[in-house]
Amino acid sequence: MLTQRSRYALRAMLILAEQPVDGAPMPMNRIAAQANVPRKFLELILADLREAGFLLSTRGKMGGYRLARGSHLISLGEIIRVIEGPLALVPCVSRTAYRSCGDCHDEASCAIRRAFARVRDETARILDGTSLANAAAEELAAA
Repeated sequence: MLTQRSRYALRAMLILAEQPVDGAPMPMNRIAAQANVPRKFLELILADLREAGFLLSTRGKMGGYRLARGSHLISLGEIIRVIEGPLALVPCVSRTAYRSCGDCHDEASCAIRRAFARVRDETARILDGTSLANAAAEELAAA
């Protein structure tokens, strides 16, 4: 299940994706208000996204945040991985944080592992194939 932290991150990034590429940085208070996210919590989330290279920040009176690259170049999967970690629901199918399950006798024949590997693959295909630009366009079309 997607955590509240990930939903906040996605909301904030979608708001930033709607800003002009060459526009002024958006103040954190404005992002927090539009995304309906507590400011202190958003501060931590934006710091993680900045460290991951998705955001640029500017200090000072006219400071704020903006995307580090085009919204069509940032996928929802990338954002979720920064905030949550691997997309896999069980550690034995993770491509980035593999761990064997302690109670599994034979990974090669494990039906649970095979099923969740398909879930991981489809989840990654959809989330990695959906950019912020795609998601923002779908949101506008639905409105």
